[in-house]
Amino acid sequence: MTAISHSKGSQQFGIGTLTLGFLSLLGLILVVYRWINGLGITTGLTDGRGWGLWISFDVFCGIALAAGAFTVAGTVYILRLKEFYPILRPTVLTGFLGYALAAFAISVDLGFPHRIYYMIYNWNIHSPLFEVGWCVMIYLTVLALELSPIVFERFNMKAPLKIIRSITVPLVIFGVVLSTMHQSSLGTLFVLMPHRVHPLWYSSIMPVLFLISAIAAGLGMVIVESTWSFFGMKHKLEVRLLAKIAKIIPIILGIYGILRFGDLIIRGSGAYLFAADKFTLLFWGEIIFSVLLPIILFSLPSVRRKPMQMFSTALLVVFGLVLNRLNVSLIAFSAGAYAPTWLELFVTIGMVAIGAFVFVLVSRYFPVFSHPTEENEKIQPDNKKLVEKLAPTQQQIEGKGSTYSPNSSLE
Repeated sequence: MTAISHSKGSQQFGIGTLTLGFLSLLGLILVVYRWINGLGITTGLTDGRGWGLWISFDVFCGIALAAGAFTVAGTVYILRLKEFYPILRPTVLTGFLGYALAAFAISVDLGFPHRIYYMIYNWNIHSPLFEVGWCVMIYLTVLALELSPIVFERFNMKAPLKIIRSITVPLVIFGVVLSTMHQSSLGTLFVLMPHRVHPLWYSSIMPVLFLISAIAAGLGMVIVESTWSFFGMKHKLEVRLLAKIAKIIPIILGIYGILRFGDLIIRGSGAYLFAADKFTLLFWGEIIFSVLLPIILFSLPSVRRKPMQMFSTALLVVFGLVLNRLNVSLIAFSAGAYAPTWLELFVTIGMVAIGAFVFVLVSRYFPVFSHPTEENEKIQPDNKKLVEKLAPTQQQIEGKGSTYSPNSSLE
């Protein structure tokens, strides 16, 4: 399989990893400080503003950006497109960390964090948050099981590995169903609040819009995570596979854009598209830079052949998802004045750093990027000369839109 590859290099931690470790530690210290002193002293929340940055960014954005896990897993195991297997484990790891940090953020934001388990037996079946909470909790378990083979392979635990592989397909199907439910239910939460969400973002089909935008951003996050892993941790970059993902994103964004504008016109809210206020500017900025521009760029074969251009365009999609969720739940959400405190900002930065730091550690010490499976085998050392002999020249590869190193493994 054509891939860009770096050598492993030194196993010492670089300045970037150490910085992530420091920010992670700082975030954890501030979380403990918040738990000790409560929400009132440590946040900008008021009685009128029940949630702030921790919910809007850490939960709404974090869960949506982790959507790549169920889309790629479904592609590999349900659609049987095994060619995407090399990017499956990093994507599932990203999804697991996204959901775990979202659950952690909820425990930080709760007024009584030690009661987070109450929802297990105190059921409020009329609340969309009840369904979201249960789906996230169960899907986090599913992701842990999907990720467990890296532990079993690392410690050569053949019996549990065989068991997990035997139930992988039903596990993935269950995960796709759960993800579809809670990604859309996050939108359902705002359907109940038409008096608080600005007309440019409020919609009765918000559950559908939340699901579709999460799928697009989740696939964009696969491109972002893969490119960062290549440059930051010297893992191979599957250019051809990422190009195929990039080719799908414009279709999903096109459906999202059509539904969004069609709904605005049908609801009679089209006049807000040309109002002279900040919300109109935010709306058009979100649509132009994160929907229309990515559709155009990802539709160009020349962009899909160049990793950095794919990376930059995928960042626009990810940024668009973040901006959309912040607009819906924070900026264009009418619930009283609110400005996050410095502690809220650094806790959020710390959570992002924790996710990146754990990703680095797990991918370094467990077979996340290089793994033997029934579909993939590592190159044996005595085949190295044969690979170098068969490796195409740089000129041949550039004609195909990607670069290759003889040191990379064939899968």
